[in-house]
Amino acid sequence: MRRSRLAVYVSSLLLAACAALTGAATAQASQLAAPGGYVALGDSYSSGLGAGSYLSASGDCKRSTKAYPYLWAAAHSPSSFDFTACSGARTGDVLANQLTPLSAATALVSISVGGNDAGFADVMTTCVLQSDSSCVSRINTAKAYVDTTLPGQLDGVYSAIRAKAPHARVVVLGYPRFYKLGTSCLGLSETKRKAINDAADHLDTAIAKRAADHGFVFGDVRPTFTGHEICSGSSWLHSLNWLNVGESYHPTAAGQSGGYLPVLNSAA
Repeated sequence: MRRSRLAVYVSSLLLAACAALTGAATAQASQLAAPGGYVALGDSYSSGLGAGSYLSASGDCKRSTKAYPYLWAAAHSPSSFDFTACSGARTGDVLANQLTPLSAATALVSISVGGNDAGFADVMTTCVLQSDSSCVSRINTAKAYVDTTLPGQLDGVYSAIRAKAPHARVVVLGYPRFYKLGTSCLGLSETKRKAINDAADHLDTAIAKRAADHGFVFGDVRPTFTGHEICSGSSWLHSLNWLNVGESYHPTAAGQSGGYLPVLNSAA
């Protein structure tokens, strides 16, 4: 009889311990899962152009399973995930084609946009094919656009996001510096590399200001990319690729996972 009671007592203790462990595991899982939905907007730096492993259904938008939005969603299991970022997108494209999934239930929005509006592709083409002075002149034109026109375009996008997703935390991701300076490196001159880096800083400063004015979080990726610029010997950015020109000057898969994803993790 005593053995029977002892067995019942031990069994009760084991059941209680199992229940406690199960409860702790459930609590931990709930902490990992993000409440509400996640919507990833933006241009090629958000779609993952350059990272490979593109979703066939995304077509020319080149959405990658190695892009930071896809990686974040896989790790945090939001209640819904809508990936509408598209390679080549400008602010007007975001407004026209990407905002449909946003709603009052959206908990997190990420976006990178502005580089294409400022003429990123033409700047890089000019700097690759023409002289130092032509490169610097084209960059100065882009900077003037960033100062005078881009802020209003960003305001339009950010206001539309807030109107459609009033409760969401919005993380605006910036752009990395492209080149490590002061090193021996084939390709562009030091003058061009410095001017391109200065342009990236100029653009990030403008985007950060507009994001802050809307109450959004700015995710600065320049610190995470430091030491992994082109000419660093451990680049997370594609340099000029004549076989696949579109991927030139875009983050690799390592740039998405090591450069962008940690910034979103911290900001989200």
